[in-house]
Amino acid sequence: MISGWRWREFWWPVGYSLKWLVLVGPVAAAIGTACALFLWSLERVTHIRFDQPWLLFLLPLAGAGVSILYSRFGGDSEGGANLLMDAIHGRRQGNNSIVVPRRMAPLILLATVVTHLFGGSAGREGTAVQMGGSIASAFGHFFRLRQSEIRILLISGIAAGFSGVFGTPLAGTVFALEVLVLGRMKYDALIPCMIAALIADWVCRAWGISHLNEVVPLSKLPASTAAFDWWLMGKVAVAGIAFGLASILFAEMTHGVQRLFKRIIKRQCLRPFAGGLIVIALVYLLGTRDYLGLSVSSPDPNAVTLASAFSPHGADAMSWFWKLLFTAITLGSGFKGGEVTPLFFIGATLGNVLAGIMNAPVDIFAALGFVAVFAGATNTPLACTIMGMELFGGEYAVYFAAASFISYICSGHSGIYPSQRIGTPKWGLAPENKGKITKNS
Repeated sequence: MISGWRWREFWWPVGYSLKWLVLVGPVAAAIGTACALFLWSLERVTHIRFDQPWLLFLLPLAGAGVSILYSRFGGDSEGGANLLMDAIHGRRQGNNSIVVPRRMAPLILLATVVTHLFGGSAGREGTAVQMGGSIASAFGHFFRLRQSEIRILLISGIAAGFSGVFGTPLAGTVFALEVLVLGRMKYDALIPCMIAALIADWVCRAWGISHLNEVVPLSKLPASTAAFDWWLMGKVAVAGIAFGLASILFAEMTHGVQRLFKRIIKRQCLRPFAGGLIVIALVYLLGTRDYLGLSVSSPDPNAVTLASAFSPHGADAMSWFWKLLFTAITLGSGFKGGEVTPLFFIGATLGNVLAGIMNAPVDIFAALGFVAVFAGATNTPLACTIMGMELFGGEYAVYFAAASFISYICSGHSGIYPSQRIGTPKWGLAPENKGKITKNS
């Protein structure tokens, strides 16, 4: 039973907030700066790749080189975002708790930049989250914080990395709390995550870095459809099912490619080499380079990009699938990078196609797919609903929520993060099977 209010219930939160402002502030500022450097580097190497198309032919060698680098110097860094989640969950290796290595930040930054320079199809969220966790872990261990405080600092690092790279501090805060355990959120890290997300976003912007909300043509969203419409909501529900199925396909195909490569290619450095060869073959088979890199923009005005997906006829019927295939092969074969920006592209282009089929507003459905496929693949519908509002406006909140939650339900218990745990099953999962999301779920 909740008791009456006491004075200490006012002073305790003040002290708690000040404590975490002191602890998280410098970490978030460092993460925001790292995100700014990362985004600036991605922009530079993307322009270099556009100007020097022959770099694509070095993609297999680049992948093999990064694999060798990780095998020799990476240590536990190979675990990536899943290692970070395991550390937060308190998983142990033998008698020792998992420690997120400091080398993870520079290694993942370098590896992701190499992936994009030579044309691998990947994103940036995974890199930002890993940098955030690595920096937060280094800070916590340097100052010998308690394990419980390091855990909160790691969660805050996730929020800061997500916020810094996407420019969405509210979504970053909720994402960090929601992504760890499916169906449950623990609020002990709420204030530190909010502080970290706001500071990281502010620092990153102070470096003059632009974000997705400055690339996607938001002004084209028609205000005439902002009012609630049951007919439109019905179309959104159908699209939400499709978005959920697309998220399953992405997660399962990426994990499946990874298992296949491990089974048939025993030498680790040869897996990305073979993956790079397949990516090159797909480019020439399809006759397009639209699905390389981030696919956010292109110097070719006729290219299919994340931005073009918000315009009528801005995507082909299979654009979403080709991006999914390119990304699954890139990441599944061992290249480094994130999954979320490709998920944005997959969702936006699929939404573009569905809008044409159902005679619905193209811009709105591209925006719905943008967040809903992400929601299904990461099992974070609240964060994705908030991201939709931060990027596209609060007047479409009910549609973002509907698409994200339907996609979440329809995506089952699969996901792109095997270390994500199941707290509350969506449906049909026996209690004895609760635990980590597996690659075969």
